[in-house]
Amino acid sequence: MKKYVLQSKVIYLFFFVLFIIIVSVYTGILLSFYGMNLKLLYVSFLFMVLIILFGAAWVWFLKHQFTAHIQKVDDIVDGAIHGHDQLTLYEETSLSSLEHKLIRYIETSKASEQNMAAEKNIIKELLSDISHQTKTPLSNIMVYSQLLEETPLLAAEPRHFASQIKTQSAKLDWLIQSLIKMSRLESGMIALHPEVNGILSSITAAVAQVFNHAESKRITISINCDSGIAARHDTKWTSEALFNLLENAVKYTAPEGKIHVAAESNEMFTVIKISDTGSGINPVDIPHIFKRFYRGKNARDAEGVGIGLFLAREIISAQGGYIKVSSTPGQGTTFSIFLPHR
Repeated sequence: MKKYVLQSKVIYLFFFVLFIIIVSVYTGILLSFYGMNLKLLYVSFLFMVLIILFGAAWVWFLKHQFTAHIQKVDDIVDGAIHGHDQLTLYEETSLSSLEHKLIRYIETSKASEQNMAAEKNIIKELLSDISHQTKTPLSNIMVYSQLLEETPLLAAEPRHFASQIKTQSAKLDWLIQSLIKMSRLESGMIALHPEVNGILSSITAAVAQVFNHAESKRITISINCDSGIAARHDTKWTSEALFNLLENAVKYTAPEGKIHVAAESNEMFTVIKISDTGSGINPVDIPHIFKRFYRGKNARDAEGVGIGLFLAREIISAQGGYIKVSSTPGQGTTFSIFLPHR
């Protein structure tokens, strides 16, 4: 807007100076023909003043007309948005045509919003139904397989099959819940509530979820985070994102390996770094690892479906943060999570 006002002033000044030059040249030509004639000078001066006044009046009229049109358009837009009565009725003018086009556009937009809201509610109900309908059968399968596994005098082979059924059922339950979380995040059905909180509690909550798995592989997990370090984040969902990254670290780190979690605060972000001594990521795969269901060459032999990193990025991005990754194949990987202070 300021640029437009400045350009207008420059244009007005240019035409004013051009007018003065033309009048001066005109007066000089008259004087060269008729000499110092006072009457001619007075007439020329009066002519110049009249032209200036006429030009100023014309500019004022154009500005007034332009302002009136802008105000009319503003009233039309405001009326169309709030559903007020039409201002131009059905006149054969460009303003009337603009008003009717705006009304049609806004009505179409509102109808589209209503359809999207209805579809969102349908998806929400569908996801809730899927979650509810699958939870009970899977729980029953896991319970019955566990009871079968604990049956006395059961032969080794049936006991092994029962154990496999229980394990695979648990994986299927995890997969369904992950898909539901992913769908809810993408459709905006999960509301994150970021607040300024200490980051240490979120880190420890995530580490606690992977501790048993890490201990079974004799992997050492260390944490370096001052209790005063804080960031604006949703503690529950940030812990979920950190858990997904830590689970990956445990999964791809060999027994006797190490995982280190460190947090530090800089001017704009709180940075959480999760470093491991695992197998690393192929440089070709790094641009794609946050895509859903993507699995790199080094990850195809391990369990998983490629959802964890996608969920982690979605959760952190929804809070105004971002994730970076650096890795050296055969030496390890570092995920850096950046969370805003405010």
